[in-house]
Amino acid sequence: MSDLIRSLDASQLDFDAAFAALLVARASRSGELAASVAELIEQVRVRGDEALLGFTRAFDAPQVEALDALRVTREAQKAAFDALDAHTQTVLRTATERIRAFHRETLPTQAKEYRDELGNVMAREYLPLSRVGIYVPGGQASYPSTLLMTAIPARVAGVGEVLVVSPPSENDTLLLAAAYLADVDSLWRIGGAQAIAALAYGTESVARVDLIAGPGSARVTEAKRQVSGDVGIDLIAGPSEVLVVADSQAPADWIALDLCAQAEHDADAQAVLVTPSHELILQVAAELESRVPKMKRADLIKASLRAHGALIRSRNLDQAIEIANRFAPEHLSLCVEDARAWLPRVRHAGAVFVGAPSSEVFGDYLAGPSHVLPTSGTARFHSALGVDKFMKARSVIALSAEGASELAELAASFAMREGLEAHALAARARTSQ
Repeated sequence: MSDLIRSLDASQLDFDAAFAALLVARASRSGELAASVAELIEQVRVRGDEALLGFTRAFDAPQVEALDALRVTREAQKAAFDALDAHTQTVLRTATERIRAFHRETLPTQAKEYRDELGNVMAREYLPLSRVGIYVPGGQASYPSTLLMTAIPARVAGVGEVLVVSPPSENDTLLLAAAYLADVDSLWRIGGAQAIAALAYGTESVARVDLIAGPGSARVTEAKRQVSGDVGIDLIAGPSEVLVVADSQAPADWIALDLCAQAEHDADAQAVLVTPSHELILQVAAELESRVPKMKRADLIKASLRAHGALIRSRNLDQAIEIANRFAPEHLSLCVEDARAWLPRVRHAGAVFVGAPSSEVFGDYLAGPSHVLPTSGTARFHSALGVDKFMKARSVIALSAEGASELAELAASFAMREGLEAHALAARARTSQ
């Protein structure tokens, strides 16, 4: 059918094995990589700025003489924004405003309070984190969209200080402009696992943070995995992925372009179509054959589709949704009639794009919700990055004298059944005399 992308049939006996192979490819880890990253993290943790500067010179910027040269001031960020043409400024401002508006609307209620008949008050309160670090991928490309999608919800949450790290790149004007619009406190042109280590443990120049958010390379992802526990992290994000569920009425050209858009991220990205329509599969395959060779990133798209892509024929839409839930994709596109009616059937997906007009690309840039999402099947238990990730919840227990006296003997009885005498005595001490 096509030498660009494999075709699978869910009714065939070998489908489960072939589908499992698609899933396994997403979750691969290297023991050698883990050891290398662990050594780098330890060096930064112990030697601070000296190690951070050394690794930055070795991997990203050999000409840099001092770390201070890698810190971008607010003045430089504003100058970068002012240097943009009016249309680009409008694009960035629109994205900023839409992202900010969405996250303001999704702020957790500041207090959920429960009051019982004894006058006891129990509550759950939400507090912003004090300091967070945002990792923005860089190097060969610049991702101002990722900066906006992570720094803005942190700001909306009320985080006291927002630090951004990103590898040096030749064309960073858009990134600096985005940092200005997102109102970050500091921007460092450092990247890789060494930047994650600096944020997690602090150095003489880079402040230690409470949480690290943002996607990155395999080394960055492994570094986040290793420092998790010493610092909070948003999630473990692997290569990007999209799964499209479509019916026979879906536009084949739109679907082909959506698959290409995902595949052009890198050779490890994954793009999958699931549909009961054999005719649609033929049409999408033909569109890919026609369009991909003409694209600027044709080589990357070909590599991604051949290694990780698939066109899957299901028995019906019910089975297509079942396959999507098994896959638990980062992005799920429902290109079906009456797409909203199918949404409740979706159990596992980082973000769901409902209806053919809702291309995943809009989610990448300016729909509003963050594009930092769980990958590699972790949508089964991880959430999309949101404003709540930059907050912590605490419990508040305020018992009345009457309430404490009423509950004291019950609490003491419970404690004694666990063999904790001091607990019981502490409870009984609150009994009214």
